[in-house]
Amino acid sequence: MKTQEIAKRFHELAMEGKWDQIQDELFSKEARSIEPAHAQGFQSVTGLDKIKEKAKQWQDMVEETHGGYCSEPMVAGSFFTCAMSADVTMKGQGRSKMDEIGVYEVKDGKIVSEQFFF
Repeated sequence: MKTQEIAKRFHELAMEGKWDQIQDELFSKEARSIEPAHAQGFQSVTGLDKIKEKAKQWQDMVEETHGGYCSEPMVAGSFFTCAMSADVTMKGQGRSKMDEIGVYEVKDGKIVSEQFFF
């Protein structure tokens, strides 16, 4: 798949909240997930298993999801980006809205890195 096709599929699945399927279908087994230095509780990791573990940690922290969105992707070469938001109640922390930009790199038909900015 080309970057445009992966970006389109990513967006389709994200709009359905199918984040596990995004990882299983679109990510390379050696993918990297890069968090900003100020990210609390999450670190950058390498490997699909560690990315899935990080996603599970996030899900375990969420008490209730109230909404969110993923913008249409913008593609440039082997990269695409989406603006994303989550309106959630975190366990023991109350409700908050989180906004971020995700930048994804594609090589050989798979996402090889994701980097978040917030």
